[in-house]
Amino acid sequence: MTSARADQTSKGQVSNAWPDQIFDVLRDAGVRQVPYVPDGGHARLIDLVDAAPDMRGIPLTTEEEGIALAAGAWLGGARAALLMQSSGVGNCINMLSLIKVCKFPLLTLVTMRGEWGEFNPWQVPMGASVEGAFRMMGVETVRVDQPADAAETVRNAATMAFDGGSAVAVMLSQRLIGAKVFTGEGASR
Repeated sequence: MTSARADQTSKGQVSNAWPDQIFDVLRDAGVRQVPYVPDGGHARLIDLVDAAPDMRGIPLTTEEEGIALAAGAWLGGARAALLMQSSGVGNCINMLSLIKVCKFPLLTLVTMRGEWGEFNPWQVPMGASVEGAFRMMGVETVRVDQPADAAETVRNAATMAFDGGSAVAVMLSQRLIGAKVFTGEGASR
């Protein structure tokens, strides 16, 4: 197993190494296909996947395509992990029924919006509904609020999904990824 990068800085403060650690966990879990809708919260992880010769990042036009891609990967003997933002979960509701009917595992990492420090009121309703929507469709949910918990949580979710045959969503909280900041003239970062 690849050793996880240090979670602590030299001053004992938690660093932002959690995307690198999640990448290591996905690689160790045998994930080779990573479908995603581009998202700032997943930017570092997407960059790592795109640079890895043994993984394939697959940009999507909409999140529900990732559910079908995960099904196809599993049927073809490969493992996939879907990356999306919480606002895309609503797009997946109908497609999540495919998991129940076809009985394939799903691992999805969801960057949350509409929580801590959110400036955009349009993000709040879906952000508040993500966990309920997943559970309604039979998807287990786990949450990461602290950088130190990211690798272990994703590792255990991958085990639940790929070894246990479950559908699991890891919600990466807005506090973890950082709240987007309104910078004026309609732009955010």
